[in-house]
Amino acid sequence: MRHGDKVKNLSRTKAHRDALLSNLACGLIAHKRIVTTVAKAKALRVYVEPLITKSKENTTHQRRVVFSYLNDKKAITELFGTVAEKVAGRPGGYTRIIKLGTRPGDNAELALIELVDFNEVYGKGQEEVKAGAKKTRRAGSRKKSETTQAVAAEKAEEKTEGKKEAE
Repeated sequence: MRHGDKVKNLSRTKAHRDALLSNLACGLIAHKRIVTTVAKAKALRVYVEPLITKSKENTTHQRRVVFSYLNDKKAITELFGTVAEKVAGRPGGYTRIIKLGTRPGDNAELALIELVDFNEVYGKGQEEVKAGAKKTRRAGSRKKSETTQAVAAEKAEEKTEGKKEAE
């Protein structure tokens, strides 16, 4: 039983796992999206999101804390500069995992992990939706205009006249 064991070991020792996640995090920060296995992507999300949260507060202490995890000056500069500016207003959920299918060689499940705020495809669609008028799909919620109401009233009168003539 594995009660209370929440660490994704990835079949590696602690030192190997730390080095792997550090390198994946540096790659994610540098390239904004990487392709890896689903298990590594899920472990990386847990590893990198607290670091991105720390980057919102640009102090020497926070830089040193993040550097203890990443050990890469270029990644720290990118994280506290470009990435921190983009995620400043976001309260969490900085990464997105998209499953890509299986790898031909060993049939491992692949996934794309990316920083949410750096995807132009999803960002443009959201801006257009916000800019446009609110669209509703409910049938009865739309108000009839005056001309439409007048036409409907005329049709109703014609029907009642037709019934009266038939009697």
